[in-house]
Amino acid sequence: MDNFIFFVKQGLFHVLDWNAYDHILFLIALTVVYDFKNIKKVIWLITAFTIGHTLTLILSSYHVISVSTKWVEFLIAMTILITALVNIFYVKNTTKQTKTNINLVFALFFGLIHGLGFSGYFKMLIGSAHSKLIPLLEFALGIEMAQIVIVIIVLIFGFIFQSIFRFSKRDWILVISSIVIGVVLPILKRNIFW
Repeated sequence: MDNFIFFVKQGLFHVLDWNAYDHILFLIALTVVYDFKNIKKVIWLITAFTIGHTLTLILSSYHVISVSTKWVEFLIAMTILITALVNIFYVKNTTKQTKTNINLVFALFFGLIHGLGFSGYFKMLIGSAHSKLIPLLEFALGIEMAQIVIVIIVLIFGFIFQSIFRFSKRDWILVISSIVIGVVLPILKRNIFW
């Protein structure tokens, strides 16, 4: 039971760590186009992201794949930028109807990239343990729980700004996506690998 709690907490703090806010930025960009009416869609999106994240952790933990940290950090920042830019360029469509199927593919694919960013630390956590799968699944549970917390916070802020402060959904998406871009551009510049 101690190991279970340890790995779930590691997953929680992996997402909720203010020093590693790239995960939070991605979740904000992914979630900002939705509201509470779409909570099931959002849960499916973050679950797809967690599945991708976990798959690359598994492959990395078993030494099937290995990618340079410089590449991974750059690609993580790119996934955040792309998500926020898609929000801005397709804001007219997202305010009418949010296409979940393509977003599921993006969330899964971007989860694969983000999982590589934590693989080195996770390998250090589990050391040379023979059974790596159970800790990986416990870690994934912590990630999923933390992502649900972030998503609910984003949806609450969206509700407050759209209903109390009378932001239109379009303006909410544009402002938050622009803020995400403003935060991620310096990260992207810092992680350029060439």
